[in-house]
Amino acid sequence: MGQTVVIDPSLLSGKITVPPSKSISHRALICAALAKGRSEITNILDCDDTKATIGILKSLGAKICKEGSVTVIEGIQKANREITADCFESGSTLRFLIPVAAALGCSAEFQGKGKLPERPITPYFTELTGNGIIFETETMPYRIKGKLKAGEYRLAGDISSQFISGLLFALPLLDGKSSIVITSPLQSKPYVDITIAEMKKFGVEVTETENGYTVEGNQCYRPFNTVIESDMSQAAFFAVANALGSEIEIEGLNPHSLQGDRAIMDIISQSRGNSFKVNASQIPDLVPILTVLAAFSKGTSYITDCGRLRLKESDRLAVITKELNKLGAEVHEYRDSLVIDGVEYIHGGTCDSNNDHRIPMSLAVASTRSTGSITIEDAGCVAKSYPDFFEDFRALGGKINVINN
Repeated sequence: MGQTVVIDPSLLSGKITVPPSKSISHRALICAALAKGRSEITNILDCDDTKATIGILKSLGAKICKEGSVTVIEGIQKANREITADCFESGSTLRFLIPVAAALGCSAEFQGKGKLPERPITPYFTELTGNGIIFETETMPYRIKGKLKAGEYRLAGDISSQFISGLLFALPLLDGKSSIVITSPLQSKPYVDITIAEMKKFGVEVTETENGYTVEGNQCYRPFNTVIESDMSQAAFFAVANALGSEIEIEGLNPHSLQGDRAIMDIISQSRGNSFKVNASQIPDLVPILTVLAAFSKGTSYITDCGRLRLKESDRLAVITKELNKLGAEVHEYRDSLVIDGVEYIHGGTCDSNNDHRIPMSLAVASTRSTGSITIEDAGCVAKSYPDFFEDFRALGGKINVINN
């Protein structure tokens, strides 16, 4: 992580193929690992988060190897009874694989670092313990034992959709029908839609109901060969750079993607350099780069319903406000929203990533409308989701100096 980057102002141009979707990569890996047989997944994202998921799936009993651009997965035949699971800093890995390990009857210790030990898994304490699982600890490392049972699971929809996705992966493996009842409006629903779509590819059905989902038990994941599409969350950085004056051709995007972050294209198209108002409840990962877009838009922009970002790798509302304002932006932070007064240029300065991968990428895009250089400390955290970001930024004409501390 000990990496500082110094970026001199420059517009970007050229062609870019953004990395594969991190969200879909996680989900395809899990489905393939639960299928009895050989699956081939082309274009898996190679980053710290997916490495964490792969490592735990191997510990559970899957065999996973790379053959060129293809990841070959031999699904779990018989789960290992006891594992140590290192989630690194990946909330998705933790929240997806606790229920999976529980459904497989595996005693597991889930470890993590960075901000991950502070990110909540409270819904699992209440819902899994009522259905066959014992949490021996309620702080990280989390130790679980027992075997998950079919039943009714009640989850709030405004904490994280990852809890719903984690249960959806696990419930088809159980004996009997299960239901997930969502007790408040579901935020980040596109991520649940992606989960259900990937499960369907691997032969498992989920039924959406008026207030949640039902899942039949004793289903079997079937092997499937698939290709991971490009990540709309990462494309957003270059799309916003274009809105700020760069000329980048973003190749390989799926116009029919289920990824909710495809909304960035519509937001840019509709705002056309002017202020905008966005409800971010379904697109939380876009908030840092949307704040950059708003910082250079004419007038006052509003990004609302984004309080959950305080529980990400950093308190993203506080961090993006603090770091952009250091550079001359005018961002105002409230409990669950941001209000941004647009400026024409920022003046540069020194910022801190706060060990949050989306912060340095957003600040790099902001540098294209700066009158002075921007220094970003601890910028190596981009490895969490986009290890080659700064190389790609430089290939597009970015004037960047990387200093390994």
